[in-house]
Amino acid sequence: TAIASRTIERPLGAAARAVVDAAFGELTAQAHAQLAAQGFEEAQISCKRRVHARYEGTDTALLVDDGTAAEIQSRFEAAYRGRYSFLMNDKPLVIEAVSIEAIGASGKGPSAAYPAAARAAALTASATRPAYLAGRWHQVPVYVRETMAPGDAIDGPAIIAEPHATTVVEPGWRLRVSSLNHLELQRTMPVVRGAAIGTSVDPVMLEVFSNLFMAIAEQMGLRLANTAYSVNIKERLDFSCALFDQHGELIANAPHMPVHLGSMGESVRAVIRDNTPPQGNAIRPGNVYMLNAPYNGGTHLPDITVITPVFDRDGTRILFYVGSRGHHADIGGLTPGSMPSESTVVEEEGVLIDNFLLIEAGRLRESEARTLLGSGPYPARNVEQNLADLRAMIAANEKGVQELHRITAQYGLEVVHAYMQHVQDNAEEAVRRVIAALAANAPSGKWVGEFAYEMDHGALIKVKIVLEAATRSGVIDFSGTSMQLPNNFNAPSAVCYAAVLYVFRSLVEEDIPLNAGCLKPLQILIPRGSMLNPHYPAAVVAGNVETSQCLTDALYGALGVMSASQGTMNNFSFGNANYQYYETIAAGSGAGPGFHGATPVQTHMTNSRMTDPEVLEFRYPVLVEEHSIRYGSGGKGRWNGGPGALRRIRFLEAMEASILSGHRRVPPYGMAGGAPGEVGRNWVEHSDGTVTRFGGAATTPCAPGDVFVIQTPSAGGYGVADP
Repeated sequence: TAIASRTIERPLGAAARAVVDAAFGELTAQAHAQLAAQGFEEAQISCKRRVHARYEGTDTALLVDDGTAAEIQSRFEAAYRGRYSFLMNDKPLVIEAVSIEAIGASGKGPSAAYPAAARAAALTASATRPAYLAGRWHQVPVYVRETMAPGDAIDGPAIIAEPHATTVVEPGWRLRVSSLNHLELQRTMPVVRGAAIGTSVDPVMLEVFSNLFMAIAEQMGLRLANTAYSVNIKERLDFSCALFDQHGELIANAPHMPVHLGSMGESVRAVIRDNTPPQGNAIRPGNVYMLNAPYNGGTHLPDITVITPVFDRDGTRILFYVGSRGHHADIGGLTPGSMPSESTVVEEEGVLIDNFLLIEAGRLRESEARTLLGSGPYPARNVEQNLADLRAMIAANEKGVQELHRITAQYGLEVVHAYMQHVQDNAEEAVRRVIAALAANAPSGKWVGEFAYEMDHGALIKVKIVLEAATRSGVIDFSGTSMQLPNNFNAPSAVCYAAVLYVFRSLVEEDIPLNAGCLKPLQILIPRGSMLNPHYPAAVVAGNVETSQCLTDALYGALGVMSASQGTMNNFSFGNANYQYYETIAAGSGAGPGFHGATPVQTHMTNSRMTDPEVLEFRYPVLVEEHSIRYGSGGKGRWNGGPGALRRIRFLEAMEASILSGHRRVPPYGMAGGAPGEVGRNWVEHSDGTVTRFGGAATTPCAPGDVFVIQTPSAGGYGVADP
């Protein structure tokens, strides 16, 4: 095979046809020459002509077979609808490139017929072996391949043994030896499909469906990463995908971002509520919604959630929902990267999106979305990047829709709905067993744990956990937590629910999907007007990333199971009119009874990657001068906390940089006699040799040559260190 391609960049039309044909002519000659050099004759060579087409203004091209303009348009639209679920009929089609694949046929195999079997008696098996086929055990005859000849036929179950292969003939199939001495299989019994497994819970099928649901979410994530444009989503994988039942309850997710997944159900239920008459227009087939409103199911403004309802084939009933949430590198706000350190109201953090109809009846409302993203006192700085990532999120959801339809066709809707409930019930039971185990030895069967967690700016998170063995249930009470803050460390209640869900799921040893069932044994009390349940228009950009980490460590502190991890995400963003970038920076995890803390990783509520230095330096005018582990910095104890890290970024253009971080004043706590971790530090080394030091939250202009340095905190130790 020889493959050649050439960039064209021409709008589809008569003018492009001449350019395309000329390119194909040259590429065909090149490919033929390559195969001729390998010894192929002209008559042995065939070619496949393909074009790489995309909508004007988009960056993702699809590969389709060449043809007339109408044929290319039709093939492209079929492929595009299959990936994205919508068309952009108002945009012209562009031929980005053409490619040709030349295939040299090395010759046909022998076509002479072999002699038919000539034996006095019927073909007999050489042995019989037990085999588990079609759901039960069989005594299966074994035939030696060399004894078989054309004309022989065997009904399954059977096993054909060869020196280098084994062929298994399942029940309901017939094997025949063809005149060319090939083995041919033919089904003799029709396939039985439907809900044969029933809707009552079966342990084996529960495991199958648990992994099946998670696999669908993982496939959604792969499509999102492959089709996204921004570094933050494509490289850092700062996104999450999940499946929800017809009521908007979380069923399963891929192992993406815990803070997204635990809170995304609130967004889905907000869309259901706001689009149910009389509150709003009814949800229609082909509609897709997006939102980021922190007071209506969202977390903070950079996290945009795209939600797609999954209708039945008739378009009459909603069967499920799928959702994807991505952290957009910029959604507006006071500073590039949309993570301002000094915001005091939510409007200063970017464009507020609440129940926006992104796709209506299969049509992308691009102009309306563009207007929305460009609105408000602090509009988005790179709308084209936002739209490219939104299209990728839509495509990810469409993958989920397709896979849910596939398993529904295979197992039946009743079975799929039943196992969605069984998966939640199993998660609920798993958490109840954990609660019972924790409370079993407590006085009167009631276990109580409390913790007060101080943040750098003086705010306090107080939590009291009461677990009862008799009811196998618990109460998580955040009474006494600081009231709504004047800064942006307020966290919407959805973030608080996400932290509780994550912590209690992490206590379960079984490999179950993180889903809504984990919360059913728990009553969560969050005071209204507190920093964990603020009123509009409180600023919240740090709540999702910083306060969520503090919540997690506070809950682990109350449970007494491990010391604090770094307790921050070290949110670093920079940009100007042309570039916007955001990242979180890792550090060590907390120690616990029997284990040391890990070296720098993304802990607890974040699970993103670090952008590869090569990618970061290619896409942005910066140099990654250092990213190292601060060995020995973790809190000492019987088991040591994980160490912090050091990251140095040098700017090659003038930029505005922001840092949102914690534990620059209060060190991460140790437990059971273990020492606390070290605090983090932030500073800028200017090109003139001077140094400017910052607290946990700061924004500063940086000149070319300036180096921003971030020293992340280390984690606390556990237990008294050996003398």
